[in-house]
Amino acid sequence: MFLKINLGGTNLMKKQIIPTLSIIILLSAGLSGCMDEVENNDDNKLKIDFEKEAINFVENLSQYNYQITYEQFDDTMKSVLPVQDLQDAWEGLISTYGEFKEIITTRKTDEENYHIVFVTCNFSILGYLDIRMVFNEENNIAGLQFVPTEIVYEYNPPDYADTNVFEEVNISIGAGEWILPGTLTIPKMDGHFPVVVLIHGSGPNDRDESIGPNKPFKDLAWGLATKGIATLRFEKRTKEYSEKSAALTNFTIQEETIDDAMAAVDFLILSEQINQERIFILGHSLGGMVGPRIVEQDDRIDGLIILAGNTRGLEDLILEQTFYLINLDGKIDENEEIQFEFIIKQVEKVKELNITTDEMVLGAPITYWEDLSEYNPVETANNLSVPILILQGERDYQVTIDGDYSAWDTTFYGNKNVTLKTYETLNHLFIEGSGIPNNAEYLIEGHVEEEVIDDIAEWIVNQ
Repeated sequence: MFLKINLGGTNLMKKQIIPTLSIIILLSAGLSGCMDEVENNDDNKLKIDFEKEAINFVENLSQYNYQITYEQFDDTMKSVLPVQDLQDAWEGLISTYGEFKEIITTRKTDEENYHIVFVTCNFSILGYLDIRMVFNEENNIAGLQFVPTEIVYEYNPPDYADTNVFEEVNISIGAGEWILPGTLTIPKMDGHFPVVVLIHGSGPNDRDESIGPNKPFKDLAWGLATKGIATLRFEKRTKEYSEKSAALTNFTIQEETIDDAMAAVDFLILSEQINQERIFILGHSLGGMVGPRIVEQDDRIDGLIILAGNTRGLEDLILEQTFYLINLDGKIDENEEIQFEFIIKQVEKVKELNITTDEMVLGAPITYWEDLSEYNPVETANNLSVPILILQGERDYQVTIDGDYSAWDTTFYGNKNVTLKTYETLNHLFIEGSGIPNNAEYLIEGHVEEEVIDDIAEWIVNQ
């Protein structure tokens, strides 16, 4: 889901983290304040421990010491980010990412006259996030961002993927200012192959829909290619062009997802290796929700696959997920209660569309919520003539059996054009797990279950 807070160019997204939530906040200005003196160098200038200063800033922010952090700003920063706006930005972030837990690590790089420090933090709902600070040559912070962590994980292919029988080609989709890099995964044998376009969940996803060490879209691509089915996956627009996307005040699901899905089909129609009468869309989470709308707009698509597609409003999912995660330990502390109350008020504004044109609610402008308020994925899917496959993990706490899948099942049970299936042990990423579902399991390496690959491949062959 795309969410943004417009604070000098802020982009707040839910992936659909990560599977459902994820955040990028960009604030550009200067920051000055109490820097620790470490030692004097030969030029009698202070040598600053920038990583220590960055840690101090984050710790003050996490303790809601907004005035202290504000006093570190220089005049330019103070003019663009007064105390109340800083508070709104931080509380908006934790309302999505969850309660601040701890600082994991720091790293520093230098670019010309700037010192850039990344502080990797752990939050209770969505896990890791980097807080990026840019210190200028006067030892003031000239920029502040909240961005997805850049921890790099080695990808270990699943056992069901045979890398000898397919190849991957770097491609581009779209044109002009929104051109996107992508990957076409295609069997090595001769022929015209059926192809699946992979449509991301919410958040600034990469082409693999990476979350922690897991890459569900890469699993799907390699698993399906092993079975003779091509796939196309691409960087999501809100990741490739995060700042430009954040600057839009009339952003909707059309720009976030639909336009680029159709651009992917444009590319495939011109590919000599693709069977142009067997082009399928596979949407995960938000991508599954919007899948019927993509097919409705593009008659070149021959089938729709929905993985954990929500049928309720995104605001309802945010509210339910927030309560679920803060209540996992059986108690809600004062900070969590404040966080939850903030979310409730934001959801009410979305429900009532009580949003001004220059306001961001749950990180998105009024155009985003107005657009979604008029969209019903189940009704739209019911009016489609293409075959549909709907899959759901029963351990999914984000898009749930009772809250979402039941609407698909009630509408399409017995419909020969629609196939439905659930998996008892699979979570939102269609990775096997056990015990009480929680966000921590997304940081444990796993792979999309082979049964899911088999079911998708068999369904495609039979269409």
